[in-house]
Amino acid sequence: MKPYLKRAWAEVSLSQLKKNVGLIKQLNSDNTEVMAVVKADAYGHGYEKVCCCLAEECGIKFFAVSNLDEAISVRGFCPSAEILILGYTPPEYAHEISQYNIIQGVVSTDYAKALCEKSKEKIRCHVKIDTGMGRIGLKHDTPLSCAEEIAALCKIEGLSIEGIYTHFSVADSDNPDNIRYTDAQEKFITDTYDTLVEMGIRLPHMHFMNSAATCYRNNPRSTLSRAGIIIYGLHPDYSLAIPEGLEPVMELKAVISQVKTVSKGDCISYGRTFVADREMSIATVTIGYADGYSRLLSSKGEILVHGKRCRIIGRVCMDQLMIDVTDAEAESGDIVTLIGRDGDDRITADELAALYGTIGYEVVCGISKRVPRIYVD
Repeated sequence: MKPYLKRAWAEVSLSQLKKNVGLIKQLNSDNTEVMAVVKADAYGHGYEKVCCCLAEECGIKFFAVSNLDEAISVRGFCPSAEILILGYTPPEYAHEISQYNIIQGVVSTDYAKALCEKSKEKIRCHVKIDTGMGRIGLKHDTPLSCAEEIAALCKIEGLSIEGIYTHFSVADSDNPDNIRYTDAQEKFITDTYDTLVEMGIRLPHMHFMNSAATCYRNNPRSTLSRAGIIIYGLHPDYSLAIPEGLEPVMELKAVISQVKTVSKGDCISYGRTFVADREMSIATVTIGYADGYSRLLSSKGEILVHGKRCRIIGRVCMDQLMIDVTDAEAESGDIVTLIGRDGDDRITADELAALYGTIGYEVVCGISKRVPRIYVD
């Protein structure tokens, strides 16, 4: 079915994806490879096409995912890829980790032992260090004590440790206190790695750069840059610029189903939250919160109709929403743009996120499965 015959769809530009990856590679040193973060269905952009493009056309070897199901999906698309699970895998599935040649993030000694007890083959892993995120990972007061636990992990039969990593919590901030905090996180993991080297343990990988660090504090000591949101052209923090040329990969579009004239005093949508103060031309658009277009954008968001911004009026419904097209030319069947460019204007996922107090990540990840992804070059 052609995309304009659908009620709502997302267009994903593989050519822009490739441009973004090329620019990210330019940010990195020769010592650092891109690890593409493709969790959550490639941030809502669709695993299969995105992963195949990254592996086959961008030369990406390393991928990061959230869980085992995601890892197995990516393995099906990228047979020779190195795939790291950043999150938790229950030990009873350790055999599958080995079977699919997956690298597991290990967060504690007890967890490492539990994995090994459940697998007859060696478990490949990277050890996670909690340097200040407060989420998961080895927690130590000094790099020496952290290195000593990792050294002990290296002696566990059945465990193949290939790297250490950490996650920055405020690398997307230019606040001086936050910069110092990230400096301390970075110093802790690099000091831990250097201590391991002094102990005679030289691991292939140490990585700590997320998207924000890749943009704002790129460090050649990180063997991998875990590029997530910037691969898809969005900002780690909307208030900070990203390198020129990194552009959104996804556009979200829908169709006008009806245009009608309403009179002064007429109510629009649930709750009667909008009452027309004059005669108005109203268009109904075939998308709603069940498609991932948030109800929080009710009476806040704008949609591009033939390049002109038209505001949402009343509450966003499950499958539909209404916009004011009094000053725009609109008719049934017209394609409208909710995220993306139309004419000289553009609405980004980051812009929508700022309207209701979230981040661009949530906007693109929240576009539901019933919205088909159309891939364009």
